[in-house]
Amino acid sequence: MNENDPAAGAFDILIVAQSGRLTYEAVLFAASLRHHAPDFAGQLIVAEPRPGPLWPGDPRMDDDAARTLLLDLGAKFLPFDCNHFGASYPNGNKVEALAAMEPNRPFVFFDTDTLITGPIDQVPFDFDHPSASMARENTWPKPPLYGPGYDGIWRAVYNRFNVAIEPTFDLSEPQDHWQRYLYFNAGWFFYKCPQTFAAAMIRVMTNIRDEPIPELASQSLNPWLDQIALPVVISELGGGRPNVTLSGLDGPLTHHWRAMPLFFAKVSDVTLEKLMEVARPNKVKKVLKAYDPFKRMIFQNKGARVRAMFDRDALPRVEKIIRNRIKREGLWMR
Repeated sequence: MNENDPAAGAFDILIVAQSGRLTYEAVLFAASLRHHAPDFAGQLIVAEPRPGPLWPGDPRMDDDAARTLLLDLGAKFLPFDCNHFGASYPNGNKVEALAAMEPNRPFVFFDTDTLITGPIDQVPFDFDHPSASMARENTWPKPPLYGPGYDGIWRAVYNRFNVAIEPTFDLSEPQDHWQRYLYFNAGWFFYKCPQTFAAAMIRVMTNIRDEPIPELASQSLNPWLDQIALPVVISELGGGRPNVTLSGLDGPLTHHWRAMPLFFAKVSDVTLEKLMEVARPNKVKKVLKAYDPFKRMIFQNKGARVRAMFDRDALPRVEKIIRNRIKREGLWMR
């Protein structure tokens, strides 16, 4: 297979890493990809922000052992410049990294706090029609008491960019119910060209940030800005909600864990064993133990204590309740 030929079927996976937590999340991601998708034929690209005026210090990874292990796991490092977001909005790293990638190569972006648990290369992505994760809660917007409601807020966003909102509705939900409106988690998304996707996201995100929309006056944009822009961009590029062919994502093939205590509280025994398999090799364990939450949760059995607090068949429906219970026991860490 010619890895430079998108028609050959390969695609790139992009994650973003920098000093601190994201370094070790990237190692766990890469190790899980190689363990559970050994036939993945594309490039695993680890994008890394360069120092610059939008960072107060050097954001690059500073753990040489982690960097070496990532290379051993087949990762390719991609340095990129932050021209729009940087330290003031680190979530913007993902779109600035996409802008530095080679054009016209299909990609799937994942947040680093994702565990690959199956053959991700077997997912039949339709790269001409982008989509993104629906593993989200009702986090944005928060309509004020006297309006506008969900419809007025989302309609104002779409109107700003001349994108039709009506085709995005889930008509099984009533008007002004939050799930009627297209709202993604930005934990994964894909498209046929990273530079095209990046340009659209940067245009929409910076416009919302720099030219306020009156209907959004009461709304927080941080950290939701990328998730506000994502449905507009995906709609503009001819995509929409993920269909059944993508059900392996946020399912048997990937798990977006977000914080290790949540992982231990919520996942099935099968998914937990997959994590332990990935973390077991000495070369992986040695690096992961340099990050305290991994050291305590995975290797010092704090995760088992969290797990014993919850019944996986009767978890609270609201994640905040899970978080608060873990915090009360002094076991929250990230």
